[in-house]
Amino acid sequence: VAAAERVTAFLRAVYGWMCVGLGVTAVVAYGVAGSPAIMRTLLTNQLIFFALIGGELGLVFYLSARVDRIAPGTASALFLGYSALNGVTLSLILLAYTRESVANTFGVCAVMFGALAVYGTTTRRSLAGVGQFMFMGLIGLILASVVGMFWHNTALQFVIACVGVLVFTGLTAWDAQRLKQMATALPDGQVGSYAVVGALSLYLNFINLFLMLLRLFGNRRD
Repeated sequence: VAAAERVTAFLRAVYGWMCVGLGVTAVVAYGVAGSPAIMRTLLTNQLIFFALIGGELGLVFYLSARVDRIAPGTASALFLGYSALNGVTLSLILLAYTRESVANTFGVCAVMFGALAVYGTTTRRSLAGVGQFMFMGLIGLILASVVGMFWHNTALQFVIACVGVLVFTGLTAWDAQRLKQMATALPDGQVGSYAVVGALSLYLNFINLFLMLLRLFGNRRD
């Protein structure tokens, strides 16, 4: 009973922080998209955009590398900061699609993510092999995306989006199972920080799955 309560409390914290992060991202993205001055600055100054991307990557690597040494309050603040930065960069992408398309895709993504998280949490089948395979697919996806930045080919972009949906689908289920297993092995003093970093991994899966679905089914503005 104590172990089950520990797992439940940990997962509640993980998914709670994930929802908070998504909320911060949505609010910031909506606010930035509604400010012509900020959008003009981001669109005309690529240096600022790439600085934001660099800041996001730095926060992800820092949180992941120092999760066992960082205080829960600091981890929470860094995660919220990352969510806000991601909202700024996503505002540029979301501006290319209609609001109805973004809302519908978000709803589909939420249903898919929820089903995958429930499956990963409840299944007794080990998903370790799936996680390793999907991580290899993620590396290939990153390399293909870099190529796609310089080679604007419609077929390549379609393949990247399809592979991306498969990769982040698998990673979501695997991370859900991994976090459930992690809950029983964590020292008491580090539960808060690991919950935030666990929320970050699920948050990244959700955002990337949403973007891949949007690329496949989203309606672009005229």
